[in-house]
Amino acid sequence: MAMTDILSAKDTEAALSSCRAADSFNYKAFFSTNVLSKKTPDQVKKVFGIFDRDRSGFTEEDELQLFLQNFSLSARVLTAAETKTFLIAGDTDGDGKVGVDEFQILVKS
Repeated sequence: MAMTDILSAKDTEAALSSCRAADSFNYKAFFSTNVLSKKTPDQVKKVFGIFDRDRSGFTEEDELQLFLQNFSLSARVLTAAETKTFLIAGDTDGDGKVGVDEFQILVKS
């Protein structure tokens, strides 16, 4: 499955262009701009599956750092500060990683 099966290229490009500069990534704005926040729970789960590169059922810090590159290989890597903020926002149970249920809550927040 490709990201473009769920999200339009236009919305994805708009979301990526809003966070090209280092330390400009805001997950709420990103999910709103690329319209992921309006997708069904099943669609969000499929997107999560793309982020979960090691198929562990969770996205860990190293996978979150590469988050934008799941949308475009030419996108930048998140800074350490952005990655940490993203992880803290999504990790509601404090285990140091984001599960699919946590990701769905994060996307809809």
